[in-house]
Order: sequence, then structure tokens, then C-alpha cells
Amino acid sequence: MIKTISIIIILGLSPFFVFCQSKDTIAALHHELAIAKDDTSSILAQLAICYEYRLGNADSSLYYGKKALTLSKKIKFAKGEVLALGFMAITSHQVGNLPQALEMGFESLQVAEANNLENLKGAALNALGEAYIVLKDYPKALYYLYLQKANAERRQNNEGMAYSNYDIGGAYYEMNQLDSAFYYEQQAIKHFQNMGREEPLVYRILGDIQMKWEKPDEALANYKESLRISLKNNERRALSSAYNKIASFYKSIYQTDSAIHYAKKGMEVSEFISQKKTLMEAAALLSELYEPTNTKESLRYLKIADTYKDSLFGTGSLQSIQTLVAHEEKRQKEIEDAKVAYQNRLKQYVLIAGLVTVLLIAFFLFHNARKEKKAKKQLQDKNIVIEETLKNLKSTQSQLIQSEKMASLGELTAGIAHEIQNPLNFVNNFSEVSAELVDEMNVEIDKGNMEDAKLIANDLKQNLEKINYHGKRAGDIVKGMLQHSHSSSGVKEPTNINALADEYLRLAYHGLRAKDKSFNATMKTDFDESIGNINIIPQDIGRVILNLITNAFYVVDEKKKQAAAGLPTFQRLATRYDPTVSVSTKKVGEKVMISVTDNGKGIPQKVLDKIFQPFFTTKPTGQGTGLGLSLSYDIVKAHGGELKVETKEGEGSEFIIQLPIT
Repeated sequence: MIKTISIIIILGLSPFFVFCQSKDTIAALHHELAIAKDDTSSILAQLAICYEYRLGNADSSLYYGKKALTLSKKIKFAKGEVLALGFMAITSHQVGNLPQALEMGFESLQVAEANNLENLKGAALNALGEAYIVLKDYPKALYYLYLQKANAERRQNNEGMAYSNYDIGGAYYEMNQLDSAFYYEQQAIKHFQNMGREEPLVYRILGDIQMKWEKPDEALANYKESLRISLKNNERRALSSAYNKIASFYKSIYQTDSAIHYAKKGMEVSEFISQKKTLMEAAALLSELYEPTNTKESLRYLKIADTYKDSLFGTGSLQSIQTLVAHEEKRQKEIEDAKVAYQNRLKQYVLIAGLVTVLLIAFFLFHNARKEKKAKKQLQDKNIVIEETLKNLKSTQSQLIQSEKMASLGELTAGIAHEIQNPLNFVNNFSEVSAELVDEMNVEIDKGNMEDAKLIANDLKQNLEKINYHGKRAGDIVKGMLQHSHSSSGVKEPTNINALADEYLRLAYHGLRAKDKSFNATMKTDFDESIGNINIIPQDIGRVILNLITNAFYVVDEKKKQAAAGLPTFQRLATRYDPTVSVSTKKVGEKVMISVTDNGKGIPQKVLDKIFQPFFTTKPTGQGTGLGLSLSYDIVKAHGGELKVETKEGEGSEFIIQLPIT
């Protein structure tokens, strides 16, 4: 029953989904009905058949609709009742049984309202709107059609919006409001295109509009387009109407033979599907066409037209319609009166509740006034305690932040001490060698050997250049230390981010080596040379990079120690772990990405959301304040960037600093 159920769901939510009628579809639905295992499945299959037959086989459509309705009432299946009545209302309107269409449409709305099935009212609203167009009661027609349109728009249903716009355009055409009619028909075409469908009846109304605008060529083109789509889709209802319109067009330009040809085709199709309205139109048209040349034929067709006119608009039919309309208007008035009565009762209840509330408030105000004085004093005492506690908390927080900065400075200082030793060694060594070269040069000058003296002078010059280079190198290291230790100036300046990252990588490494001679790790770099200088506060971003790299070295060292703990030498060699920290930069659009990656243990998922919170740390007590990542996060945010982390537990983590270039 999967196919049947899916069809009915489509029909229920979109009661105007038009299937191209085919023997295969009908046969499949009859098969579904034959194998239905319960009443609900049978109803769904019968509804699908009723809907499938509605335009080409009205008798069968009504037969299966009534079976679905009877069974739905028996098992109290409200959805089945609403849809069966709505579908049969459409079929009844198509064959010209307006009293039955109105009766079933009204009943479908009543059942839907009683069972809160607003989404299933579309078919009934459409049938009632079209019936009132035939009755020329256009305000009521528009009332129901706009309800249908709103219902479809709430559910974003293109099909419901397409058909409601089409019928609204038809109503405005009958009211001779041609601009409005044209607008709504264009809207209908747009929604039909969204669902991949062409609707022939839209082009019939567009042709009527063009005729009133005195554009006969465009009118005929639209009528022929309606005919083409009707034939392609095998839609006999639209086909009969298209034949009649083309016949009427040829009559207006005095091409009688063509007019008779198309009118007869319209009558033939109308008779086949028992559609009274188009039958009456075709017969009346043929009566007029034969009147000048064949009175007998003209009279015959006139009688046919009168017969169907009486069937549609005869006294009995009109009385039935008037009774139904009056009953519905009375029901609507009763609903409105009930709403007004309910609102009046609600106002009374609100007034009484308001009075009770005022009395209760007055009582509680009186009661609370006696406690207020005592509570106020207690609150003042609590405020004093809270203010003192807050003062102590701020002091403690400032001390912790300073402690974090000093810890960072201590790590940096240790690294600088180790790093600055290299240029100082160069300066000392080249100074000693240069002093010896001066002595040698003096000896050669005394000998008068000026060529050798010049060569020694050149060597001496090169040594002085190296001494100058390494002296500046030592100066830069000291400058970096001073920048890191001082408070931020808050002024951004052009900075080579690659040099900054490389500098702090080496300083962090040597800082940890200075504290722990056993520490060792592989360092990798991958710098994007296209970045150039970017505007940052170097001491602040340097502090962030140093913190991330120091953390990375810490986690890889911890993983190495834990991996080797308690293992014999041969097992440690067999399970060799190479602690590695990588630093890379990359330019992505108008942003720079600075990445610090380690192959440590990763961050557990349960603490991942907390790592940027102040005072949260995974390090043992005494080894971290929990402020490093929090301060780093704030610094990067202040630069208009982002600090993110990607991790895989057991394999490592990657911290990514994202900074804007400008």
C-alpha cells in the first residue's frame, strides 16, 4: 500500500495535483484496492481512484468517492470524509451538478472544521469558488478562492497556489477587471512552471482577455495553446472548452465552416465526459451558426442547449442552490454569534480574574510591606559581604593573570638565555680571532708585505661584519624579551608573521630545554612567503603563539613520558614515539592562518568546550593557572580574528589562529 498511501498524502496536502490519466495508473490503483488489508487502506485506494477519474469518467469518480465516504463514516475516519466530499464536489461541479457540488463542498468544510483538519480543505474551497463563478456570485467565489490560496501559501504548495490564482483570475475576468485577471493568470503560470506542468485552462482565460483587449491574433494563439496542451495531457474537460473557444473565435470573424467544425468537436468531447456547461455552450453556438442557413439544425441544437440550461439553472436547481446557500449562511452566522458570545464570556472572566488579582496584589503588598524593612536591612548586610567578596575575587584574579604572564615570561626568558648564547659565542670567538689578525697584519706591515696585510685586513673586515650581525641578533632577542614582558602598547604595526612564529618556536623549545635537559622534540615549519607584513600588536600575538607552542611541547613530552613509563628498553625501542610540533602559516583570501599542530594525546571530547574558559586547565595542580588559552582567545578576538581547535583523541591537536590581513 506504499504507493497508494503516498498518492493520498499528496492529494490530501495538495488536492489539485493533476495526474495524466492512464490505463496503467487506474489498473495499479484497482490492484491496490483489491489487495487492501484494512478499511483505511481501502479508503485511501478508493479516494485515489475517485480523484484519478474526476476529469474523464465522472460516474466512476462519484461511485468510488461515495464508497470511500460511506466506509469513512462507518469507521469514523474524518480525513477520508473530508477528502471524499471535496473530490466529489469538484467532480459534481465539472459535470454541472451545482447543487450537489455546493452541498458536498459545504459538508467537507464542516467536517474539516469539526476535526481541526484545516490543511485538507483545499478541494472543497476550490469546488465552492468555481461553483460561485458559474452562479455569477463573484464576491463569494473570491472569498472561497482566497481562502484556498492562503491555505496553499501557508504550506508552500505550488499546486494549490497555481489553481487558486487561476480561478481568481477567472473570477476577475467575469467581473471585467481585466488587469487583475491577467495578473493572476500570469501568477498561475509561474506556479505551474515551478511544478513542471502546463495548464490548458489558463491559456483559455488569457485568450478571453486578449479578445476583450481587441488583440485577436494573440487571443487565437492562446486558444490554440490551450488546445495543444489539452491534447498532450489528454484532458477532455479542458479540450471541450478549447474547441468551443476556437469555434467562438472563428464565428466572430465570420469563418462559419471552421466555427461549426470546432463547435461540433467541443460538443462531441463534452458528451463523452457528460459535462453540461460546455455541452450547453457548444449547442448554443451551433444553433447560432446554423440559423442563417439551416433552421432545422439550428432549432435542434437550440433545444439541446435549453435542455442543459434547465439542467444547470432550472427552477428546481436554483431552489436547491438557494436552500443550500441560505443554510450555509445561517451556519456561518451561528459560528460568528458563538464566537462573539465566547469573546463576551471571556471578557467577563478576564474582568473577574482582574478584580481577584487586584485584591490578591493588595493583600500581598500589605503583607510584604511589613517584611520589607527587615528584608532591606538583611539585603544591605548581604551586599556588603558580596562587595567584599567581589573585591577579593578581583584581586585574586589579577594575581592569577599576573602569575600566568610571569610564567610565560619565565619560559621566554629561559629560551632567550639559551638562544642568546649562540650570537654571544660568535661575537666572542670572532673578537679573539680579529685581535690575532690585527697582530698578524702589523707584522706584515713592518715587513713591508702590503699584499698580505691587505688580505688580512679583508679577513678582519669580514669578521667585524659577522660580529655586527650577531650583535644585532642578540639585540633583537633582547628587544623581543622586553616587548613580551612590557604591557601591550595597543598600537598595531606591520609585522612579519613568519619571522615572529619562527622566533617564538625556537624560544619556546630552548626555554623547555633549559628547564628539562631530557626534553627533546622534532620541530617542523611551513611558512607561506607570500604573506608579507600584517598589522598586529606583535607582543600580544607573540604571547599567543608562545602559549600555543609551549602547550604543544608540553603535551608531546607528556605523551612520550607516559608511553615509556614502566616499559623495558627493548619495548620502548619497539614502540618508538617521535614527539613532533609543527608551525605553519598560510594566506587564505583576506585572512592569514597560523597553525600549531602536535601529535600528542589530543583533547577529550568532554572537555573540548571548556578549554577557552578562564581558570580551566588539564595540567596538574601547580603547573598551570588555566588562563593561557583564555587570554590568547581574548587577544585574537581583539584583533578581529578567531582562535579554533581541531582535535582527534589519541592522535593530536591543531590550534588555528585566523587573523585579518587588513
